Amino acid sequence: MKNNLLSIIVPCYNEEGVLPIFFETAQKECEQLTSVSIEYIFVNDSLKDKTLTILRNLSNTYPNTVNYISFSRNFGKEAALYAGLQHAKGKYIAVMDADLQGPPSLLPKMLDTLQNTNEEIDCVATRRSSREGELYIRSLFVRQFYRLINRISDTEIVDGARDFQMMTRQMVDAILSVTEYNRFSKGIFSWVGFNTYYLEYENIERAAGQISWSFWQLFKYSIDGIVAYSGIPLSIASFVGFSSFLFSLVFALFIIIRTIIFKDPTSGWPSLVCLILTIGGIQLFCLGILGKYLGKMFLETKKRPLFIIKEENDPSN
Repeated sequence: MKNNLLSIIVPCYNEEGVLPIFFETAQKECEQLTSVSIEYIFVNDSLKDKTLTILRNLSNTYPNTVNYISFSRNFGKEAALYAGLQHAKGKYIAVMDADLQGPPSLLPKMLDTLQNTNEEIDCVATRRSSREGELYIRSLFVRQFYRLINRISDTEIVDGARDFQMMTRQMVDAILSVTEYNRFSKGIFSWVGFNTYYLEYENIERAAGQISWSFWQLFKYSIDGIVAYSGIPLSIASFVGFSSFLFSLVFALFIIIRTIIFKDPTSGWPSLVCLILTIGGIQLFCLGILGKYLGKMFLETKKRPLFIIKEENDPSN
């Protein structure tokens, strides 16, 4: 750890269109940070564009400032964040995306808050005050996800919170101690505790390129977050199964009484088919919940590395 160093971690996935703009913008803001020196740690998680070429050029131009890590394949943003945190050497560590939706203009205020506040603040995070400009259906589902996970989990995840944040070394070391394979950083950042101060800002459109997260990817990511930080789905499976059992008993009793009293024979195959399909669907739903948790456990027991580095330029690692 270097006491006068700020490490800026930037995960990159197909960012060739925005990387030069990001670096130029971030550098202008970092010039105001006279109390610290700066190191960038770019983590290349893409193989289909010229991101790595741009990082090599930046590293050659700024050899004492720009470091990069390039994976052997796409391991995902969670792995990129973890790799960057592992390689960061600063007393303060910032995490931000290259798309400029987290404005670098907040960096001076974030650092000043960590250094000079009277309160013991370990993290300055950012939060969008609105989702203006975002697709309505996407925004709706995201809000519902935050509402749901905060109801069923003991770990609070702030609605609108971004990955863009600046942390102390103590908090980063705590995050690195969480070595689980199935990572959900928003939950981990909150779970480790520490005092967090939120800076709010208006939603900003991506500077260049296209959004790398599709609706389906966000949906799967939200499911991973729910499974990682709540056991409620398992309770739901038990509740649904027990409720189905009670309903079948009541329905069977109803048929018996109707047959005895009213001499009404049992209805034919349509009602039987509907009942079988209903119970079968409930069973498959409950098995699916159990399978999701078992699948996560299976991945954890394999003890595979979170990422594999193919190329890096930092001689100290």
